[in-house]
Amino acid sequence: MTNPQLELSGSQIAGATKLASGTLYPILVRLEGAKWLESRWETEDPSALGRPRRRFYQITGIGTKAAKKAFKEISSAIGGFSWA
Repeated sequence: MTNPQLELSGSQIAGATKLASGTLYPILVRLEGAKWLESRWETEDPSALGRPRRRFYQITGIGTKAAKKAFKEISSAIGGFSWA
């Protein structure tokens, strides 16, 4: 991971996307398999934190490039976005 500030936990991603865990986590696994994401388990002791340990996800350079390309293709296909 090159920039830990850009990491999000699975629960943060779930909250932002409103996807159920049964939908979200298979997507994250596929994106990681495609090298679009990297993940790591937090290093803190879960019993000391009083909660289960979290897994953090970060987009890779490959993922950033692919997402920008996909956004550009979608944007041109539908005539652009007013907020883009």
